[in-house]
Amino acid sequence: MLGRFITIEGIDGAGKSTQTESLLKHLADQGVSVLHTREPGGTPLAEKIRAMLLADDMAPDAETLLFFAARADHVQRVIRPTLESGRWVLSDRFTDATYAYQVGGKGFPGEKVEALEKWTLGGFAPDLTLLFDIAPAVAAARLRARAGDQDRFERMGEAFFTRVREAYLARAAAAPERFLIINADRPAKDVSADIFARISSWL
Repeated sequence: MLGRFITIEGIDGAGKSTQTESLLKHLADQGVSVLHTREPGGTPLAEKIRAMLLADDMAPDAETLLFFAARADHVQRVIRPTLESGRWVLSDRFTDATYAYQVGGKGFPGEKVEALEKWTLGGFAPDLTLLFDIAPAVAAARLRARAGDQDRFERMGEAFFTRVREAYLARAAAAPERFLIINADRPAKDVSADIFARISSWL
């Protein structure tokens, strides 16, 4: 029996890290074996690509190609084999993030991303995508309260993250059976309860 593939999405500052820890603990308490991974990253090659993406300035085409190169290696070497072994995979970001940030945020042509997705992934997609939705202004305030993170919003700007959020919501509207849109501007326990309720039938 294949494991379940769950992805975590949302703009920076939406509280994904806190809820990821909560979900991992909940699944462990239920006896579910889970691999926690991230994008870009998850394999030695993909982690090298991640370092380049975070550190180096590059053209949009090169950036998007590198995201998919890392993703292809991640899926082939880690995600698919883990699912086939019966374990679950929980990934911090996946293809929806490319549509949100590169296409929605930066204006990269969506048809190019679609072609790369079809080429590298075929029809492979998560079983469930948890989309943590929050107003960019609220997310920005959260990030400014955390040391070291405040410059990201100041550099990209609220308008950028508004476009990213809108792209995420458009993706969710197009695939409602896969997405769970979560109002992230609530107490953490309420957010966790929504997530646990959604996956309860799988446990």
